[in-house]
Amino acid sequence: MDEEPVVIKLTRDQAFVLSDWLYEAMFKSDDLSAIVNDRSVWSAIYAISGTLDTTLSEIFAPDYGERLAAAKQRLREAMGGEEEEAPAQAVSED
Repeated sequence: MDEEPVVIKLTRDQAFVLSDWLYEAMFKSDDLSAIVNDRSVWSAIYAISGTLDTTLSEIFAPDYGERLAAAKQRLREAMGGEEEEAPAQAVSED
């Protein structure tokens, strides 16, 4: 078995937003198994989450929410949209 580590590079904004999402999925919902039904995947999820938690000072900032909102906005803009996409609505044919 090859145990050579894999390096993944993220911007700070990407890392911050991912860290928040992982926290929500892993600890607030308290049901990681509902999201990821294959326990073998959890090892990687825990490794990524732990690395982000020890790397990001932003997660301890008193203005966490404001920083997170700003990071999300910058990432949305970088992807070509300023706002979250709304679900598509059906068009009625009259």
